[in-house]
Amino acid sequence: MGSMAELMLPVIDFSNPRLKPGTAEWTAVRDEVKQALETYGCFEARFEKVPVDLQESMLGSVQELFDLPLQTKLRNVSRKPYHGYVGQYPMVPLYESMGIDDADVYEKVDGLTTILWPEGHPNFSKNIQSFSEKLSELDKMIRRMILESLGVEKYLDEHMNSTNYLLRVMRYAGPQTTDTKLGLNSHTDKNIVTILCQNEVDGLEVQTKDGEWFSAQPSPNSFVMIGDSLYAWVNGRLHSPHHRVMMSGNKARYSVGLFSIPKGGYMIKAPDELVDEERPLLFKPFDHVEFLGFYYTEAGQRAESALKTYCGV
Repeated sequence: MGSMAELMLPVIDFSNPRLKPGTAEWTAVRDEVKQALETYGCFEARFEKVPVDLQESMLGSVQELFDLPLQTKLRNVSRKPYHGYVGQYPMVPLYESMGIDDADVYEKVDGLTTILWPEGHPNFSKNIQSFSEKLSELDKMIRRMILESLGVEKYLDEHMNSTNYLLRVMRYAGPQTTDTKLGLNSHTDKNIVTILCQNEVDGLEVQTKDGEWFSAQPSPNSFVMIGDSLYAWVNGRLHSPHHRVMMSGNKARYSVGLFSIPKGGYMIKAPDELVDEERPLLFKPFDHVEFLGFYYTEAGQRAESALKTYCGV
């Protein structure tokens, strides 16, 4: 691959009303999902339940959120690493983000809204919850397809019941220069599945298995990738890609990611069906919250693969 612009990710359509488990349409899309996640660890998803007007309303709410004074944004605190307000870091001065736990539940969202806007802001709560609820439908479809494609669908209920949703909203300030500046360091996600929507400002780059970087261009479609927790659960059968954000120009980049997150106390362990002589166990069972705590230590940040360092066999 000679340049980042040459690689086009698969675009997978989830909008067919006949897309139901057991149908030929479902099987065809399921095969596309498996191939994309084996090859790239990511793909674009076309999903009409998240129309452009809902995305635009959501991104408008995100911009309104980040326009709040810093002292107001700092009210969003969490005991979990990087689940509250994150920003003002010298290493990534262009980046700030905010996490909203259980964002598909209106009461949870409105609780945070009241902290940020004591006078109330029901439109903000509605946009966040509606967007998250729709994206969670896509997340559940994708995860079901993954388990079916690997022949371990008997674990579906346990798998779904072991996760919550975190919505993370992100802003990358324009660096006010044509030179490219770091927006966010190269990393793999640590969760199960990430579904990302972004405004028209590009900057997201993804690394292939061969170590080449390509640009994930802004699109009305959702960008889907898997994280380390799912990579470990499927015993390395799918790819968890490194990605980063590189910024140039004057315009801010806004993005919104729905993360399916393993619940604290749930041990992530590859099913016996996915472990054999050809594919020996890669990782010891681990708790996602404890792994996340390690990742943000000096040793975790220094490791080439925090997952392998933490629980590799």
